[in-house]
Amino acid sequence: MTNKTMLITGVSSGLGRALAVAALEAGHTVVGTVRRDPAAFTRLHPHRAHARVLDVTDEDAVLALAAEVEENVGPVDVLLANAGYGVEGPFEETPLSVLRAQFATNVFGAAATIQAVLPFMRQRRRGHVLGVTSMGGLAGFPGVSAYCGSKFALEGILESLGQEVAGFGIHVTAVAPGSFRTDWAGRSMTRAPRTVSDYDDLFTPIRQARSAASGRQPGDPARAAAAVLHVLDVPRPPRHLVLGPDALRVVRAGRAAVDEDLAAWEHLSLSTDHVTGA
Repeated sequence: MTNKTMLITGVSSGLGRALAVAALEAGHTVVGTVRRDPAAFTRLHPHRAHARVLDVTDEDAVLALAAEVEENVGPVDVLLANAGYGVEGPFEETPLSVLRAQFATNVFGAAATIQAVLPFMRQRRRGHVLGVTSMGGLAGFPGVSAYCGSKFALEGILESLGQEVAGFGIHVTAVAPGSFRTDWAGRSMTRAPRTVSDYDDLFTPIRQARSAASGRQPGDPARAAAAVLHVLDVPRPPRHLVLGPDALRVVRAGRAAVDEDLAAWEHLSLSTDHVTGA
């Protein structure tokens, strides 16, 4: 693999950290964004690990960062928009302020980062944009509607973007992980307060199971990082990279459910056009 300059958001922990470590070990230069303590990241490599403090919801800061990296580190070959977190709670119990904050980071933060690097990639007629979505961006789950909604939105942006920039030599990949052994379900999870007892029977076991599984998920972040690095140097990288056997099962089941509805209600779908002469 040729050495690349990568910009990865959210490298303090989880998949972002694993991706940054794997990229550095493979000989790449990595600019990693953190919310605090940049020294902890730069210690990973004396010359090729560059930390930047960034809040991805600050659009002006995101734009300034992209320009600064291009000038002081080098042309960004790969963007991995990874920064994000989860919100847990039934939709009715999730305050709109919490929903807006979820979208501010997971959708608009990723969008701002992509828009910041895209002009440079377009001018060079090369580059690879990857956005970390989720199996919850291709199939919904009860109790994480805010999170799934944000990841569905990012999937849609990446799907359309890929078609817009393909002619410029820019690849776009949506990376949809399953359950990996990260802090996503632990300290990185925002939990909406419980207020409606009608949801207890459905949601209480879900919350308990997710908390119990935190730190024991089947996925290995290092193996996920290796899979992502693999697709960076292939001639035709995937538009969708689903990571983990659990994610494959969930996404396939979700798509099968859509196909079932399409078949069952095809007659109604076909009934909505204007009828000639009516």
